[in-house]
Amino acid sequence: MKIKVCGMRDQANIKALAELSPDYMGLIFYPESKRFADGMDRSVLEGLLPDIKITGVFVNESPNLIISRVKEYHLQAIQLHGQESPEYCERLKHALHTVSTGIELIKAIGIDDDFKFNTLSEYEKVIDFFLFDTKSPDHGGTGRKFNWDTLTNYISAKPYFLSGGIGLDDLHEIKKLSDERLYAVDLNSRFEIRPAFKDMEQLSRAFEILKTL
Repeated sequence: MKIKVCGMRDQANIKALAELSPDYMGLIFYPESKRFADGMDRSVLEGLLPDIKITGVFVNESPNLIISRVKEYHLQAIQLHGQESPEYCERLKHALHTVSTGIELIKAIGIDDDFKFNTLSEYEKVIDFFLFDTKSPDHGGTGRKFNWDTLTNYISAKPYFLSGGIGLDDLHEIKKLSDERLYAVDLNSRFEIRPAFKDMEQLSRAFEILKTL
């Protein structure tokens, strides 16, 4: 089980998280977010373990700006958290390949009880992973969990990240999903002391649990 911790910004907090060796570390480049990371001290990212994939989170952003942030922050994964179309994803994928062929593309999808998973088919050939989050006009970070029972309607083989209000009390329930397509768990707001500052004691406990799954 891979682990992604999103919404990082504070220099000391990033260093402390790196010691836990997450697989993905998310930086949010959406100006409306309380966890907006643009302008942070980029030097803190230079000493991180190479196995930690720095992930830029964008919402309906221009490909040119995304490419600029990839170069500036040495991003290794891109998470699209807006209304980006399959055609947009394909264009961005080609643009990312001009920088590096190894950059992963993750498409976040807001889920509610009425979501139709068959609407995702056009994305499958142009992205690497889906990320299933709680549907919200705020583009994530709600601290609310969606009904995981809806995942029984997901018939694609494309692997996915599970996101949306996941806390310590939810982690043992993840094992019950028994889904080989579940690639990673995304942790954010339920582990925060304040926006963009994580509680490392709680995260350490979460890592211990998730690494046994």
